[in-house]
Order: sequence, then structure tokens, then C-alpha cells
Amino acid sequence: MKHVEQYAPQFFPVQNPPMRWASKNIIEKAPIWCSVDLRDGNQALITPMSLEEKLEFFKVLVQIGFKEIEIGFPAASETEYEFCRTLIEQDMIPDDVTIQVLTQAREHIIAKTFEALKGAKHAIVHLYNSTSVAQREQVFKKSKEDIIKIAQLGAELCKTYREKTPGHFQFEYSPESFTGTEPEFALEICNAVLKIWEPTPEDKVIINLPVTVSHSMPHVYANQVEYMNDHLYKRENVVISLHPHNDRGCAVADSELGLLAGGDRIEGTLFGNGERTGNVDIVTLALNMYSQGVDPELDFSNMPAIVEIYERVTRMRVYERSPYSGQLVFAAFSGSHQDAIAKGMHWREEHDCKQWNVPYLPINPEDVGRVYEADVIRINSQSGKGGVSYLMETKFGYHIPVKMRESLGYLVKGVSDHAHKELLPEEVLQIFREHYVNIEIPIALPEVHYTQKADGVIGASVTISYAGKTEVIQADGNGRLDAVSNAVKAYLDMEFALTTYTEHALEVHSNSKAVAYVGLEKDGKTYWGVGVHSDIINSSISAFLSALNALVCEQ
Repeated sequence: MKHVEQYAPQFFPVQNPPMRWASKNIIEKAPIWCSVDLRDGNQALITPMSLEEKLEFFKVLVQIGFKEIEIGFPAASETEYEFCRTLIEQDMIPDDVTIQVLTQAREHIIAKTFEALKGAKHAIVHLYNSTSVAQREQVFKKSKEDIIKIAQLGAELCKTYREKTPGHFQFEYSPESFTGTEPEFALEICNAVLKIWEPTPEDKVIINLPVTVSHSMPHVYANQVEYMNDHLYKRENVVISLHPHNDRGCAVADSELGLLAGGDRIEGTLFGNGERTGNVDIVTLALNMYSQGVDPELDFSNMPAIVEIYERVTRMRVYERSPYSGQLVFAAFSGSHQDAIAKGMHWREEHDCKQWNVPYLPINPEDVGRVYEADVIRINSQSGKGGVSYLMETKFGYHIPVKMRESLGYLVKGVSDHAHKELLPEEVLQIFREHYVNIEIPIALPEVHYTQKADGVIGASVTISYAGKTEVIQADGNGRLDAVSNAVKAYLDMEFALTTYTEHALEVHSNSKAVAYVGLEKDGKTYWGVGVHSDIINSSISAFLSALNALVCEQ
């Protein structure tokens, strides 16, 4: 690409980092989660949420299990201010939930913020100012000392207003654009704020280290977090919070490595909403932990409902391939994938598995409210015999014989390929019925009667209708189906072999029917038929007849 020479790294790596985090393999416990959907996510919408929509979304966040929820910037607009007052005045904030509000380091904004918080049982006041080289030089045109003074003034003002405002208020400070700030300066300004607030075990301070703009690979951020973790003033009384944005597509990785490096808390949004490329997707981050046996302490068991509400109030949509939440993330169209999933599911049943380990499915789709037959096995021209058979079994109760699966798979793929579309389960069932089930054209067997003879021989008297004629034919066999087959062979003067016969009960609503499958082989090719009837003898004859008609139609 052109103009590559104008770009260079904009981050400041830690020199000789210890990288202790690199020896850890998993995040062993859930961080403190703080949703910023109602502030950071809301400000990034083309049409910000109304008061009613914000109230509805707040309730959803509480139901999911968030204990800290950033509700806005009360001094920024009347809607933000009114939202905060509505939550407090209508007693909508559960006792175990803390709201968080954002403020700049300016007195009139801090004053308005504390005014909005009057009567709140618990609240976090989040103070920030920009610290990066680009912001210092280009936007504020101030020295490092000037930037520190802004932060210190804001910290002093927050302390003053807290003392004269009833309620319990915790403080949070963000060196905005932390990732574009020299680590030594970020530490200096954070410690300057901490020395004003003097955190204690009962009054911990949150130091937020935002990836306001993502400049580096995730390990660089992890080293920066570890550096702060090692050197923050009164670290034992400090909560290190991470707020990654997704400019490089690394927000989840930044968060995971940042937690390994000493982070205690995550600020993010559902589905990664937020400015530009968005914030870290808490759904992905939490369910990544869940997939490794760690309870994220957030409830995403009804993902479709959460997606519906999110899309409605934000007017955004969840991308089909978004991890865990997208419509297609558990869907398998590929034949080999479908076959592996189907075999994996059967293996689980046969071995009574306690732990989840199914090919291509990192978690059980049912754990996030998805349905196997609707969401996992999807049928189109790329699908295979395993997927089609699994769908027929789980959705409709048909246990397709192994040898028949290829025939059905190619038939369904051909229909999908010709129509250039995905086939719904009901469409697959219709194809199955039209081509295999109870087929009575061109040959019909209106009546069949049996007699028991010596030595276990069965005699069959078969009424056959074919080519405009109806006759009664007779033959013997070692069973009912064999006797009927012998009678038809003689009448048609045709040789074929009955190579496959299976049967099982088919539950259809409240009624149980019998289903039989027959394979007839002639000249090296197998022809398939299926019979469904309340009587197993009749279903077996119907299956034989259906296979016979398939054979005759091809001769």
C-alpha cells in the first residue's frame, strides 16, 4: 500500500518487562465487571437511547448480573442527568448494584455530577483527563506538569464535593489514552491522584488503564499493565481496571492478557458496542472464561432475548459471526463438520460425558439458549449426509440407516444447489417424504395376506396393480417381507436383493407409529424406500414397495 512510510508505532513499551503474566494459562476467576453500554456505548449510537430505552436496558444489565453499571455523563446532557435522577428517585438501583458516572476535571462539571448523584446509596465517580503525547502536544498544548495539575485539581474537587454530598462514593481515575502515554508518566500522574485520595481497604480507588486507542499488540499492553501493577501507590488498596477499545481487533486479547498481568476489573459493553470499532465485547470475554470451566458470574443463558433487546434499543445489530452471540456461530453447513458434530453428540450420549468436548462446538449451544436443530445443523448445497441425517433424527425422529444416508444427502444437496438457497428443516422433511415414504406409483400392493406353513415358511397372497392391470400373485418365503419380495420378483421377472432392513418406533405428536427402511440392490446400485404406518408389518411392506418403485422407475 502507498504512504506506509507515514506510519510508525505510537506506543511506549516497558523496558525489560518481567512478563510474569506469560507463564499463566487461564484467567482463574471472574473480574469485576462494569458495563459501560449506557454511556460509552450510548454515545456511539447514531440515535442515542431515549430515557425509556435506557431504563429498559439498565434492567437487562442488572438481570445479567452486572454489579457496576456506568449510566452516563450527567453533566453532558439533560437526558443523561434525568436518567441518573430517575434511577435514584424511583429506587430502581438494587442495593448490590453500584452506578458509575463520568466527569472531566472541571469544577462546574464535577459540581453537576455530584448534584445528579444526591440520594444514591452507592456510586462511582469516574474522573479522567488525557495524558498521551498526541493529546498533550496537539490538543491541550500543555506540559506534563500542567497535565498532572489538571488531574490533581479534579481529584481535590471530587474529594471536596464528596464530603458535602450525602451518600457513599468511590473514586476512579483514568489517564485517558493510557496506551499512547509513556508508562513512567502514566504512573506518575496516577500516583499523584492516589496521594490525594489516599485509598484504604474500606475506600479503595479504581485506577482505570484504558486502551483509548489501540496502538500495539496485546502483549505490549499486558507489560504496561504489569508495570503499573508493580508500582502503583498503595497498590493493595487499588483496583486496576481495564477499558480496551478495539481499533486493532485486539480488545478481547488485550483484556485477557491485561487480567493475567494484574487487572482486577473490566469496563466493556455487550457485543462490543462503542466509539469507532467499539469496546471490548463482554459477552465474548465472559464466555471465553465459561468455555474453560470458570464461572464468569454473568448470565448469558438466554442469548436470543438479550440480542433482541440490544438490537431494538440501540438500533444496531449483532453480526452473524460474533462469537457466541451471532446467528451463525454454532451453525455447521459443511458436510464434514456436520458429520463430526453428529458423531460427537452421539458419543456423548453413549458415554454419559460429564464435560463438554464436541468437535467444532466450543460450548453447548443450549447453554446460551440456542436450539440444536434450528441453530447447529443448517442445510444447503455444502451439507453432507451426516448433517442431514442428524437433522432428521433430532428434529423429526427418523433414524436413517447408515447405508441410506449418502442417498438422502445427495438428494437434499441437489435440491439446495438447484434452488441456490438454504433449506429449512421442514423442506428437508418434505423432500424425504416425496422421494422415499409410502410411494405407491407405478406399482401398488392394495392387499397382502399371509399364511403360516410348515418349517417356519410364510406364504403370501399379494394383490398387485401395475401398468393398468390388477392381479393376485402368490409366493413363499422365510418371512413375510421375503415372501412378498419373491412374489413380486416372479411377477416382474426381475432379480434384486433385499440388502437392508431396519425399523423403529416413530413418535409423531402423541401417536406412535412404526417406520421401516428397506434397501433393494440391483446391478450394484441400492434403491431406498421408507414405510410409515401404525402397524409394523404394513410399514415394512410400504418401505419395500417404495424401494421397488424407485428401482422400477429407473429401469
